[in-house]
Amino acid sequence: MKKINIVLFGTGNVGSTVINQVLAAREKLQQEENLELNIPVIANSTTAFFVKQTVNRSWETNFSASGFPYKISDVIDYVTQQGYENLVAIDATASESFVDHYKLLIEQGFHVVAANKVANTLSSEFYEDLRKSLRKNGKFFYYETNVGAGLPIIQTLHGLYQAGEEITRVRGVFSGSLSYIFNTFSEESKSFSEVLTEAEKKGLTEPDPRVDLSGKDVGRKLLILARELKLKKELSEINIQDLVPKHLNGKSSLKNFQLKKHELDGDLEKLKADLEEDEVIRHVGELEIATGNLEVKLVKEKRTSAFGSLKNADSSFEIYTESYGEQPLVIQGAGAGAAVTARGVVADILRLSERLN
Repeated sequence: MKKINIVLFGTGNVGSTVINQVLAAREKLQQEENLELNIPVIANSTTAFFVKQTVNRSWETNFSASGFPYKISDVIDYVTQQGYENLVAIDATASESFVDHYKLLIEQGFHVVAANKVANTLSSEFYEDLRKSLRKNGKFFYYETNVGAGLPIIQTLHGLYQAGEEITRVRGVFSGSLSYIFNTFSEESKSFSEVLTEAEKKGLTEPDPRVDLSGKDVGRKLLILARELKLKKELSEINIQDLVPKHLNGKSSLKNFQLKKHELDGDLEKLKADLEEDEVIRHVGELEIATGNLEVKLVKEKRTSAFGSLKNADSSFEIYTESYGEQPLVIQGAGAGAAVTARGVVADILRLSERLN
């Protein structure tokens, strides 16, 4: 039986759900795929929990009771002492600093599966250096959930590119949070700030909604797709429409933003008033291959289009190619949420396992 040994970093919503999904799938995978998934180490930013084989369904209680402060070297020493093979490090953090450990982990025998998109959006130098390390050490890096959560965006785009398809354009409603906000704002007679408040209460935005409204997260996802197509781009080169006025941006307090977010209403109400009967507002990222132009912005869409017909917090992506002509390949569905993101991480683990002896 093939055994995969997983070290999971990050015990937030996504990381916790990954653990529970792996535990729920273990028996089926053993019986049907002759594959055993073990999780001998779980860690957050300060604490690690070690077991000999794999954690069980009481892992949260055990983590709290028996976890202890650690360094990354402690994890490496432990898995080396135990003689674990087919090691996979899962980065379920949102940490900008944890990616600095990737090269060391790879050099010490780990493959990497990341929900964290930071490593793919740093400088081109870091991006290329990481891939050189992967090639040198014969390791794999999977990160499908960096864009579209559980939707197969990256693997589809990468597969088309590798097959020699001429990709001309990629467009997407990348953000589940902004999808919900503008789907609701376009359909209901509520102010933008009212819709934003509702989205916050439902937990659909970041704790500071300016993170969503800035468009930077969408820009990062767009950059990841551009780099899959071998475009040499940096985050600073993306033209991003920031929906937050300068006097309410991150240099002022979150409390001040919450008190004055009604000031966003004016321009957006005007944009809504200018819509035709069959139009809605959507927040999109666009990549034009010929020009290398990357842009994040608000657009008007026909209600009958793939983007215009979106509901709730769904995402949608259009891939234009020479073979598909004027009709793009459309991938659409739930583009956010711990459950679908975790399922995408588990799918990455299974794809990785197929490539291991």
